[in-house]
Amino acid sequence: MSREEWLQFSVVGLLVGTLFFAFSLTPSLLPRPFAVQGLLAGLSFAAGYGVGVAGGWAWRYLELPVAGPRLARTIKIVAGSLCLIVAVSFLWQATTWQNDLRALMGMEESHAGQRLLMALIAVFVFGIVLVLARLFRMLFQMIARRLNRHVPTRISQIVSGVLAVLLFWAVIDGVLVSSVLRMADRSFQQLDALIDDDLPRPVYSDQVGSTESLLDWEELGRQGRSFVSSGPTAAQLGAFFGVDKPRPLRVYVGLNSAETPEERARLALAELQRVGGFERETLLLVTPTGTGWVDPASQDAIEYLLRGDVASVAVQYSYLNSPLALLTQAAYGAETAQVVFNEIYGYWRTLPRDQRPRLFLWGLSLGSLNSDLSFDLFDIIDEPFSGALWSGPPFRHRTWQRTTSQREPGSPAWLPIFRSGSVVRFTNQFSTQQLMQGGWGDFRMVFLQHGSDPIVFFSPGSAWQEPAWMRAPRAPDVSPDLRWFPVVTMLQLTADMIVGTAPPGFGHEYAPADYVDAWRALTDPPGWSEEQVERLKRHLTDRLP
Repeated sequence: MSREEWLQFSVVGLLVGTLFFAFSLTPSLLPRPFAVQGLLAGLSFAAGYGVGVAGGWAWRYLELPVAGPRLARTIKIVAGSLCLIVAVSFLWQATTWQNDLRALMGMEESHAGQRLLMALIAVFVFGIVLVLARLFRMLFQMIARRLNRHVPTRISQIVSGVLAVLLFWAVIDGVLVSSVLRMADRSFQQLDALIDDDLPRPVYSDQVGSTESLLDWEELGRQGRSFVSSGPTAAQLGAFFGVDKPRPLRVYVGLNSAETPEERARLALAELQRVGGFERETLLLVTPTGTGWVDPASQDAIEYLLRGDVASVAVQYSYLNSPLALLTQAAYGAETAQVVFNEIYGYWRTLPRDQRPRLFLWGLSLGSLNSDLSFDLFDIIDEPFSGALWSGPPFRHRTWQRTTSQREPGSPAWLPIFRSGSVVRFTNQFSTQQLMQGGWGDFRMVFLQHGSDPIVFFSPGSAWQEPAWMRAPRAPDVSPDLRWFPVVTMLQLTADMIVGTAPPGFGHEYAPADYVDAWRALTDPPGWSEEQVERLKRHLTDRLP
């Protein structure tokens, strides 16, 4: 490409790109930091520019009429003016939109002076994408010129396009992506190995990592050590209830505790048997997130609701965060969840029915996805466990997809009603009516999901179709200013999913009060009045760091 070609811009591309840039500044599900908004705006501008360039190419390819030199100059002036007006207008309103969304979630306002910096980031990102696109074009043209000597033009263009894509993908996937993943892998592995000095080491014989334990304290990993050393103690439960209560049992097997998922699952069962987990009233099989983290908001809630008479078991399958684990170790997480379920459930079903604990499953985010994949309904139909709570289920969650798509007419996509709620029920931070109504069987499933959670409501299809959850009536925590735009909405939800920020009770941050209602409906603990439930919610909220 010549210098003149590098400096040329498509008028149609700039127009469409500016529209995409403007649309990206409108609110989505979660507030965005200005740097993230700048990145999103730049990528949106680049996507719109690409759409405009493709449209211009198709117009010329079909040999449709084009404007003459004088008209073309006029169009450029008018187009440039329109681009400037639209960009400045939407940029001016961007801070207001973000602050309205922050106010909806009880967050502090952002500073209006960040608009200029956000615009500069967007221009920089667009420039990088444009350079990469033109390098791709140069590679395509170089290959095509060589092939034109031997094959017809159309064939050389198709082959050149395929080869250019393969070469670019080899560089991006084989060099850039692999390097980033290796760095992330090493970083998360080192983080997982850190031992916090302020964590109390286990002293009781029925604690994982104690001198009597089958599991070594150092091999539990950072998240495992945090899990087994935290939670309510017998003294704290006794102080809350006014009478002595047992200390909840927590079993955790770290990624470094054994070589294979099968060995880790057998360790989990053996340790659970050693500490007397099957002698408790309730047994909770937890599938952690990608890093191995177990949300204390949920864990503490069920342990208080069941007055300490509960044992929980979790097995780590990765030390990467959930998005990276989903990209690189998705099958491994599902495999581990299946092996652990088969081991725990297989032993549980051998116990006499009147002597075994109630068995519940729980998972958050990627953990809920793998928990859902851990069992087959036909394998448990003769000996069903008690139920499952899945919070913040990713959009790929198979049971969530089915129950949401087959919801009763008139129920919104963000709070579906499935077959009158006899088996599966949905809840959020604003509505618990479905949970507390009668007509619920012994086998129960609960989906806890916020209307503003992008992990739940992201979908690739939002690039070309308005999602059902955006239609009226909307969830109370979704901005009324949110609008659907082709391509841009998908990019917005992607940004929300990866780097969106929200306080507890919104987005992907589930608060203790949310879990109290969900666990109460699922496990049906006796002896809880409404006043006691509200007292517990306040107590758990005060325990948050």
